[in-house]
Amino acid sequence: MNRAMPAYVEPPAVGADRSLTNAAVLAVQNLSVRFNGLAAISDVSLVLARQEVFGLIGPNGAGKTTLVNCLTGFQAPTEGRILLGEADTTGWPAARFRSHGVARTFQAGRLFKDMSVAENVEVTATGLGLSLRSARLHAMALLDWIGLADKAGLKAGALAYTDQRRLGIARSLVLSPAFILLDEPAAGMSDDECEELMALVSSIPATFSSGVLLIEHNMRVVMGISDRIHVLDGGKTLAEGTPADIQKHEAVMAAYLGMEA
Repeated sequence: MNRAMPAYVEPPAVGADRSLTNAAVLAVQNLSVRFNGLAAISDVSLVLARQEVFGLIGPNGAGKTTLVNCLTGFQAPTEGRILLGEADTTGWPAARFRSHGVARTFQAGRLFKDMSVAENVEVTATGLGLSLRSARLHAMALLDWIGLADKAGLKAGALAYTDQRRLGIARSLVLSPAFILLDEPAAGMSDDECEELMALVSSIPATFSSGVLLIEHNMRVVMGISDRIHVLDGGKTLAEGTPADIQKHEAVMAAYLGMEA
């Protein structure tokens, strides 16, 4: 699989504010989210920087996906702020986050399964402002980079599960976003497939100058490629640090890793 920069890279979409698209950090400040009075997230703060892999882990129901939904405009916080560089994103819809360089994948994939693999990437590129010709060139460069160029003409729904996950990542990388948030990309993968995914995700920061937030239950994956890890438990921050720090953290081992403190 080619890990060099894709041969065809287009600048950000027309109309995007380059000072935001080139933001150095995506920051969460004292974020809380409540649903019918129940707290899904309580007073969480973190900073995702460019060119790092930042792991986000925690038990089921810890608030990880809710936090990513807030970071991408799919969920409005009840309290707190999300900053893209120096800009307060309060009230931004999901489309504005994406046009300003914040991209994501979804657990369920959300591919257009009756469209071809190439068309799935092309439609994302045209939605961000590229001409159809430019979108086609860009799509093929990304598919070549991620190892799906030979399947460009297949319907996305005909792809193997792991290839569908890779296609979702390719779509999120259109126009080299400043930040990409990956929601459990290794789910359902074999050990060998996880190794390939780890190499892929590890290469994104340097290749695309993107910061990567990685939600993942596979501890081998998240511990193996993250520069820093943030642990949520019950919607609250339990710990943050390097993988080595997290592996030695007694509260994390007791609450998440299932080990005795």
